[in-house]
Amino acid sequence: MAPKEPLVISDKDEMRKWSRAMRSQGKVIGLVPTMGYLHEGHLSLVREAHKHTNVVAVSIYVNPGQFSPTEDLSTYPSDFEGDIQKLMSVPGGVDVVFHPHNLYDYGFDTKKGDFVAGEGDGVVSCIEQSALGHETWVRVEKLEKGLCGKSRPVFFRGVATIVTKLFNIVEPDVAVFGKKDYQQWRVIQRMALSISKSLLRAQSIAKDGQVHCEKLRNLVIQCITEAGGRVDYAEIVDQESLEKVEEIKNPVVFCVAAWFGKVRLIDNMEINL
Repeated sequence: MAPKEPLVISDKDEMRKWSRAMRSQGKVIGLVPTMGYLHEGHLSLVREAHKHTNVVAVSIYVNPGQFSPTEDLSTYPSDFEGDIQKLMSVPGGVDVVFHPHNLYDYGFDTKKGDFVAGEGDGVVSCIEQSALGHETWVRVEKLEKGLCGKSRPVFFRGVATIVTKLFNIVEPDVAVFGKKDYQQWRVIQRMALSISKSLLRAQSIAKDGQVHCEKLRNLVIQCITEAGGRVDYAEIVDQESLEKVEEIKNPVVFCVAAWFGKVRLIDNMEINL
């Protein structure tokens, strides 16, 4: 049987359209984010993704947001064709490779026609500049301090921001990350799971006897806020009518939407006492 050649998508809207088409067919979508130049570690993540999903997407994007102006982005190794061949060697292959050209709003120097690095004494990445361009970042402030954060102060906000962007575009059900960079893994976990973890905690407390919805709502809002999010809504509603309830007497669903930077994430948790 010939190796499976993945569909390559570079457009954000096309990527989102593909994911939603898969979900409409009842598929569980997996995502393995990478910066390319793949090795066995990446391929092991693809194999792991196959265990939990029906279709697998791999993103290949060298993220300028995690490089400072003093770091040479152009020296980062790249072998896109080689990456495709390696992905095809994995049993089951991958269904799609998301290979965008740019995921940031660059500011442009009208004279040079190019972006300019940030000025002043603040911490900047290689995509920032003084007047225009990308300004919104997702931060996991406590976890990004120390270790690699001491010498690379923009790195983890760049990672959290690009992963949030990828989640918003690909809309995966499952995302698989390695632990080689343990601090990075923890930053992503904290950012990505802040809503889900707060809902699981609310579900557990409700099953222990706390049925007053306002207290559960406040708990979830506090958890999301502490993780750097801004709650759009957090409501407990009847599973059938979707009408708001004040006390849990029948099966309900806790629905949450929150903003992390400019990205809006949603989640829900059914509570059946």
